[in-house]
Amino acid sequence: MRMQAEESDSSWLKLELEDDFDEELEQEVDDARLPPELRELHQHRKKSGIDRGLYFRELMRLQGELVKLQDWVVHKGLKVVVLFEGRDSAGKGGVIKRITQRVNPRTCRVVALPAPSDRERTQWYFQRYVSHLPAAGEIVLFDRSWYNRAGVERVMGFADDGQVEDFFRDVPDFERMLVRSGILVVKYWFSITDEEQQLRFMMRIHDPIKQWKLSPMDLQSRVRWERYTRAKEEMFERTNIEEAPWYIVEGNDKKRARLNCIAHLLSLIPYEEIPRETVLLPERVFNPDYERRTLPPELYVPEAY
Repeated sequence: MRMQAEESDSSWLKLELEDDFDEELEQEVDDARLPPELRELHQHRKKSGIDRGLYFRELMRLQGELVKLQDWVVHKGLKVVVLFEGRDSAGKGGVIKRITQRVNPRTCRVVALPAPSDRERTQWYFQRYVSHLPAAGEIVLFDRSWYNRAGVERVMGFADDGQVEDFFRDVPDFERMLVRSGILVVKYWFSITDEEQQLRFMMRIHDPIKQWKLSPMDLQSRVRWERYTRAKEEMFERTNIEEAPWYIVEGNDKKRARLNCIAHLLSLIPYEEIPRETVLLPERVFNPDYERRTLPPELYVPEAY
């Protein structure tokens, strides 16, 4: 009987682990879907340099460490801001998705702001970002940030030369002020080649599920590739400060980029595993006089599967 119970427990745990694995697998299948129009182009693309099994094992391990890191941030009342910048389709969203996949969304949240409103355009430039900064025990991930002014706004002509110069003059002081207030500021730039961005844009053009990711602004970024490059180089030169340095993530290989970025983020914060009290599931209280009602069938979702 004991052996049967152990086998039953093992089977249940296996199913639970498979469910976790499937969640990541669903995303991988989505990444790998290939429209017929791109099959020939895809033949010339390099395969990921990391073994698929190793990738999944390392991703699960790193995500487990992220949970420990989050517990530590909450326990110590730390405040963490992580900026994700880079060219369109460079892989920022994929990394953010893997970072947030297993952690508590109440204390690790993503900020992805739309274009500023008419009112926000009249505010101090950093004002709309300040309200999203973390309180004690929080991690905030910015999917694009105040560096829009040094990139897309500058290249697309939404900010004039004077506004860009004001930004470059102000942003080091702004970030130093954040650091002095106790916020850890981490800045990542995801770098991909011209050829890789072209392939990813073509995927979005021909894949109905991914077309929402492609905006007119993205298409113009292809035209202005070299202007973005010059803007990026000046941004690094003028905003790579000791208190908040830039870290470049090589993004052509998505799997390597995800693992490298997460591993690096974990290395920046010395954390320890927080001891937890043993959790005991209380016994359910049964009321002998209660009889469960039979609900009408139209309340139930049809079992199509």
